[in-house]
Amino acid sequence: QVQLVESGGGLVQAGGSLRLSCAASGGTFSAYNMAWFRQAPGKERSLVATITWSGRTTYYADSVKGRFTLSRDNAKNTMYLHMNSLKPEDTAVYYCAARPYTVSGMTQQYDYWGQGTQVTVSS
Repeated sequence: QVQLVESGGGLVQAGGSLRLSCAASGGTFSAYNMAWFRQAPGKERSLVATITWSGRTTYYADSVKGRFTLSRDNAKNTMYLHMNSLKPEDTAVYYCAARPYTVSGMTQQYDYWGQGTQVTVSS
């Protein structure tokens, strides 16, 4: 069973950048496909990006494509989300999630979740 801990959130001005990290422990990190989701106040949790266990394949939601970059370092048991050109609508709690076997964009198909990290983008 893997435990996930997010970090790197904070307050940033529009147009700025942040790097989120998701550190995994208690399991074989390289066995898991990973994802970032986010949830803004009053809204459902939505997919931001996914990455396969090998790191070879990534997927981005249209709203972040071209601005966010997802990567992972299996040797460090860590996944990273580089967020550039941030917009106020990116404000949300960001969650990392893990699931084995196949990657998915569906919240309910992820077995393991972190506690979330707040990202606030001011205009």
